[in-house]
Amino acid sequence: MAGESQTNAPAGGVGAAGGGAASAPRVRFAPSPTGYFHVGSARAALYNWLVARQSGGTFILRIEDTDAERNREEWAEGIVSALHWLGMDADEGPYRQSARSARYAEAIDLLWSAGNLYACDCTRDEIDARNKAAGIATPGYDGHCRDRGLERVGPDGAGRALRFAMPPEGTTTVADVIRGDVVFPHEAMDDFVVVKSSGAPLFVLANVVDDVDMAITHVIRGEDLLPTTPRGILVWQALGAAGWEPEAGGGYPGLPVFAHLPLLVNEQRKKLSKRRDPVAVEDYRDKGYLPEAFVNYLALLGWSPHDGRELFTAGELIEWFRLEDVNHAPAFFDVAKLTHINGEYIRALPVDEFIERCRPWTGGGAHGGGTGTPAAGAAPWPAGSFDDAAFARMAPLVQERVATLGEVPAMVDFLFLDEPPVDPGDWAKVVEGDEGAAQILEAARAAFGALEGGGAGGGSGSAFDAETLHRVTQELAESVGRKLAKTQGPIRVALTGRRVGPPLFESMAVLGRDRVLARLDAALDRLARSAPAGPPAG
Repeated sequence: MAGESQTNAPAGGVGAAGGGAASAPRVRFAPSPTGYFHVGSARAALYNWLVARQSGGTFILRIEDTDAERNREEWAEGIVSALHWLGMDADEGPYRQSARSARYAEAIDLLWSAGNLYACDCTRDEIDARNKAAGIATPGYDGHCRDRGLERVGPDGAGRALRFAMPPEGTTTVADVIRGDVVFPHEAMDDFVVVKSSGAPLFVLANVVDDVDMAITHVIRGEDLLPTTPRGILVWQALGAAGWEPEAGGGYPGLPVFAHLPLLVNEQRKKLSKRRDPVAVEDYRDKGYLPEAFVNYLALLGWSPHDGRELFTAGELIEWFRLEDVNHAPAFFDVAKLTHINGEYIRALPVDEFIERCRPWTGGGAHGGGTGTPAAGAAPWPAGSFDDAAFARMAPLVQERVATLGEVPAMVDFLFLDEPPVDPGDWAKVVEGDEGAAQILEAARAAFGALEGGGAGGGSGSAFDAETLHRVTQELAESVGRKLAKTQGPIRVALTGRRVGPPLFESMAVLGRDRVLARLDAALDRLARSAPAGPPAG
C-alpha cells in the first residue's frame, strides 16, 4: 500500500441520478441521537432520499447510538417522527449500531490479525509532551507505540486503544461528486484510533463495517465529515484485503460514491449552532410550518432547479434533483425565506384543507392530517368554546394573512373568548393615546346598535353583515372628520384586542351584534376608568 495513490472513484462515474453503480442505489441516513433533529441533518436526509426515490433505490435509516453517554432514546424516536412528518419514511431500518457490537468485534479481530491495527497506551498528556519536546506545534500522534508490540490488554487487565497503522507514503484521493478530487497526503495523517480502550469502536470503523454490510452505494453527508473520509477509505480497503465477508453476501463491494454537502450558515455566515440558532426541525413543525414547504426550502440549501424556480412539488423535486448540481459553497439558512415559502404554501391550500391543517392549533375536532403538534399552550380558549362554523367563515381571510399555522389562534381568539385578549401596547397607542377614541367608540355603539340582526353570528341575510357594517363605519368616519382607516383603529382594538387581524367588518359580522355592542360598552368603561381625574369641584 505504501507509495500508492488510493481513490474512491467508482467505475462508470456518476450517473444522471448521482449514482455510480449499475444497480439501484442504496443510500443511508445515519444520525446520532444526541439532540433535537437538526435542519442540516434533515437536508442530508432529503438529498439521500431524493437519490433513492429518483432511481428506484433504497433509503436506509441507521441510528448511530454507540455513544451511551450522549444518546437518548427520545431523540432517536424524534428522528423517526420528524422524518415521517417530512414524508421521508425509511425503506429499511431504523438499524441501530448499538445492536451490532458483535459484528464490529469481528472486524476488529480481523484487522488486528492482518496487522492493520496496533495497541497504544499513550495518554493525551504524554503525546502532547513529546510533541512539545520535538517542537511540533500541531496536535497529532507521533507513532510512539507502533513498533512496541503491545498486547490489546495490559498486565492490569485494562484494555488499550487500537490505532490504524497509516501507510507511511502516498495519498488517498476522495473523488467527491460535489467537490471533485480531494487529495489527502498520508504524511499529514497520523495513526488514528479506531477502537477505544473500552473496546468500543469509533465512528470510522463502525461506519465502514455498516456501509459494507448494508451494500451502501452512496455516502451523502455534510462537509464536516470530509476529513474523516480518507480514513474510512483506508479501513474499507484494509477490510477487503483481509477477507471481510459482507453480511449480505455477493462479494466485497467497491467504494461508494461520496458527496459532501455544503455547510449551513446563519446570517452572520457562521456555522449553524444548536445553542445560538433555531435549528430544531421539531420546533418548526410545532410552530405550524407545512412539511411540504419545509422540504421545498431544504432542497434549496445548496441546490436549485435550472430554471431558477423556488416553489415546486415533491414530484418535480424528485425528477429534477441531481447530486452533481449541488453547490459546494456554504448555504444560508434563512428563516425569513423559509417563512415566506411556507406562507405561499398555506395560501395555495384549498380552504377546506387549510381548516383541517389548523385543527391541532384550534382544537376543532380531530387531529388535522398529521401536520404536527402545536407548541405548548395550543388553543388559548377553553375546551368546547371553539365554533367550527364561525372559524369556517373566517378561514379564507385568515389564510391570506398567516405565514405559519401557529399564527392562526392569535388571528381568531377574539371569537372564542368571552373577552378580547387586549394587547396593552395596542390599547395604549390606539385607544388611550387617541383623544378622539371615546367619541368614535360612542358613535360606533349608537350606529351598530341601530342595526338589525342581534343574534351571535349575525346571519348572512341580516342587516348586521360586512357590507352594511362597512357602509355604516364609513359614514361614522365622515361624521367625526376622519378617514376610514383611522376610524377603524379604536373599534378594532375594542372588539379584538389588537390593531392587526382579519378584516374588521367580516370579524364583526361573525362576532354578532350582541357581542360587538357588549365589547364596545366594556371598552368605553375601561377608557373612562383610565382617564385622569378632573380638577376638584369648587
